[in-house]
Amino acid sequence: MRFTDKVVLVTGGGSGIGRASAQAFAGEGATVVVAGRSVEPLLETVRLVEEAGGTAGHVRADVTRAADAEAMVAEVVARYGRLDVAFNNAGVFAGGAVTDLDEPTWAHVMDVNVTGVWLSMKYEIEHMRRNGGGVIVNTASNLGAHKRYAGLAAYITSKAAVSALTRAAALEYIGEGVRINAVSPGPAETAMSLRPGESEAERAERMKSALPLGRVGTLEEIAGAVLYLASPEAGFAVGTDLVVDGGASV
Repeated sequence: MRFTDKVVLVTGGGSGIGRASAQAFAGEGATVVVAGRSVEPLLETVRLVEEAGGTAGHVRADVTRAADAEAMVAEVVARYGRLDVAFNNAGVFAGGAVTDLDEPTWAHVMDVNVTGVWLSMKYEIEHMRRNGGGVIVNTASNLGAHKRYAGLAAYITSKAAVSALTRAAALEYIGEGVRINAVSPGPAETAMSLRPGESEAERAERMKSALPLGRVGTLEEIAGAVLYLASPEAGFAVGTDLVVDGGASV
């Protein structure tokens, strides 16, 4: 129960890694608030947490908008009195080589994956540095700073930027008690790791040779890495980008 009496915010909390992490935090005693643009998936996460005996709430927010990001943090603090941990997980995926990308696609990927993390951190840090500190974990990717594939220029660039932004912020605010790290998942049990038209069974077969470990990661495995970085056990980890990808980028 590493997070008893802690208030945890999870962006992109309506599905996938965000939902699994919200459930894991709540399972270890946290009060969890999930945020995202669509309310229905957030309510489903809240329901799952509460059915398991946890405490959860939701906030609708588009983290690419400064007003939404500021209001998101303010709402969490107004409801629960503080914010101890933030997991900035909201993200999007788009394919396309450099010359194939159009401006709207490029802008959307950068807005969500980079600007959304920056704005979320901006207001999370402002609260934490005034109130005794806190912990932030950002979702980067094994694609970007650690590994590249052709045809994913915007996504790879955005996630490399998240890794760099995490390190910059970690250095700037650790002296004020705000500890910041990133997790970089590889292919996991999410729709993002499926090729167009590919079934989960076909993905499993492809991964036998595509990854050294021979399979995708479970959502629980990725959430476990997130919780470690957010926990006191990782108290000496500052600006770390923890790769969890079954050996893909080794």
